[in-house]
Amino acid sequence: MPRRNQPRRTPRRTDSSVDGPTYGNATARHESGPAGYGDEEYVVRQIPGARAVKTYRCPGCDQDVRPGVAHVVAWPSDPGGADDRRHWHTGCWAGRRTRGITRRWS
Repeated sequence: MPRRNQPRRTPRRTDSSVDGPTYGNATARHESGPAGYGDEEYVVRQIPGARAVKTYRCPGCDQDVRPGVAHVVAWPSDPGGADDRRHWHTGCWAGRRTRGITRRWS
């Protein structure tokens, strides 16, 4: 039997309700907040590097999230919380439980 040199393709999922709600073209998930805000639920969305076109300030480390860097956008899930969107480095968001926010949200 001949070898297959390319990986088998898996069929794409067309049902977006499996992953969670969609915001724009991206799928978002719900997670607990950073240290000090752990009782709040946040909506989290992954931003691929190709779509990151602006510089943002990460509240986790107070450093720039530069264009072209994949990162996470998080905001409180309460009504009107989308106005409080913050762009986090992926590693800073992953470590949000062990350290607090270095930059106060205004």
